[in-house]
Amino acid sequence: MSSTVNLLKLCVGTETVEDLAAWQDMRRKHWPDHMPRHITRMWPKREAELLQGGSLYWVFKGVILARQRITALEEQRGEDGILRCALVLDPEIFRTEPAPRRAFQGWRYLSVEDAPRDLPKGRGTEEALPPELARALADIGLR
Repeated sequence: MSSTVNLLKLCVGTETVEDLAAWQDMRRKHWPDHMPRHITRMWPKREAELLQGGSLYWVFKGVILARQRITALEEQRGEDGILRCALVLDPEIFRTEPAPRRAFQGWRYLSVEDAPRDLPKGRGTEEALPPELARALADIGLR
């Protein structure tokens, strides 16, 4: 039996979790099943582990702030004819404890152990710590 793994992705083009939710709601009618998707060039090699309950963790301005469960991976051919991977996401967005991350390209795997915890439902709109403070706390093992 394989274990679960997550993906980590910069949220480009939106600055807040609310922006991401609004963009996905606006695009929902374009998806055949009305489920949000994120299209990426590379197909994850650890597909089975992702589909064991993995999530896509979103990085906003250098800080992880939210996640969405990955429900499926689908082939998506672009207008240019190139085959890509569509990450089919659960529409519910879970806010997480803020966790700093350096910039990177594409996506990265994120282990369950390294993933930030979800915030309690009532604390979903909490402002993130300044990135320097969040990074310093993470460096000493506090989140």
